[in-house]
Amino acid sequence: MLSCLFHSGPATPGSDHPAASCRVDDLRLDHLNRETPLAAAAAALTPLDQFFVRSHFSVPELSESGYVLRVDGRVRDRLALTFDEIRERPQAHAIVTLECAGNGRALLDPRPHGTPWRLGAFGTARFGGTALGPLLLRAGPLPEARFVRFAGADQGEVAPGRTEPFARSVPIADALADGPLLAWEMDDLPLTAEHGFPLRSVLPGRYGVDSVKWLVRIEVGSEPFGGFFQDERYRYVGQDGLADGTPVARVRPRSLIARPAAGASVRAGRETPIAGSAWSGEGEIALVEVSVDGGRTWAQAQLTSASARHGPTLWRLPWTPTRAGRHRLVSRARDEAGNIQPPTAVWNELGYGNNAAHSIDVEVVE
Repeated sequence: MLSCLFHSGPATPGSDHPAASCRVDDLRLDHLNRETPLAAAAAALTPLDQFFVRSHFSVPELSESGYVLRVDGRVRDRLALTFDEIRERPQAHAIVTLECAGNGRALLDPRPHGTPWRLGAFGTARFGGTALGPLLLRAGPLPEARFVRFAGADQGEVAPGRTEPFARSVPIADALADGPLLAWEMDDLPLTAEHGFPLRSVLPGRYGVDSVKWLVRIEVGSEPFGGFFQDERYRYVGQDGLADGTPVARVRPRSLIARPAAGASVRAGRETPIAGSAWSGEGEIALVEVSVDGGRTWAQAQLTSASARHGPTLWRLPWTPTRAGRHRLVSRARDEAGNIQPPTAVWNELGYGNNAAHSIDVEVVE
């Protein structure tokens, strides 16, 4: 079942940003989903009031005073940490782009069932908190430890008579790597309720599903963890060239055109900068190319910010159109590992990982 509650204004004609955000009930759950405007991709940080929201269940009511984070499982010392105890740990900050694995699902044909994201399920923030790895090492993972499971305080019915908390697990090497955080801030402000107050995990480079909000438990295990959101969702199924059941993990390379907006009118003979951002979970952005003729020819864009390890790389290409009429602008990114955006969407049954080159139409007028 799919139901939408429209609560934003009309979109620009031809825009890749939807006319409305939706409350999507594909699992008969009550949760809020909201996209980031594509214009926000022109900046290094996404305004917090525009940062996309993805929630699988209702937002839980938590407080700092009553909060406890439990770390257990295959560890030497089980931990039960209050919010104040976590805040006393050494602080760390990182600029991180989070992207939903279903970003671009609504652009697939046929459209898979699920939250109908267009291209706004992304956002970049300066997350503040404490490094995850040292806290895990304090608990002392046992030699057989192979996976780390993050569980949130949110839960609900995923099938008739079946209730589960939202939880995800990752290989322990990813959790112990340099970069993952237990975050209580975004852009030097406390987390809001919709973004995971009072504490969330942030796992850079992996799709946003692995950055669990309202975090209340970290469990270390020797075997893979199961559950609805691990085994029955967030896996690639029916995608050519990929084994069915391959888990969603690292973010595929993505570039977005932030300016000009889709459907905009621009003047012939006047310079019109084409600008946007790009990111990838597989490596830093090495190259962004832009086409102004629908992909027939390409020009290399200037990377206007240092290639970011976990955040966006901003790019820009000056363009002075000479011919009136409709023009299709296309951008594609390549990361340092050699991954490049495909020219068209690669379909799969659950609509994950659609990172096709971004294209918009603009009208050139005399």
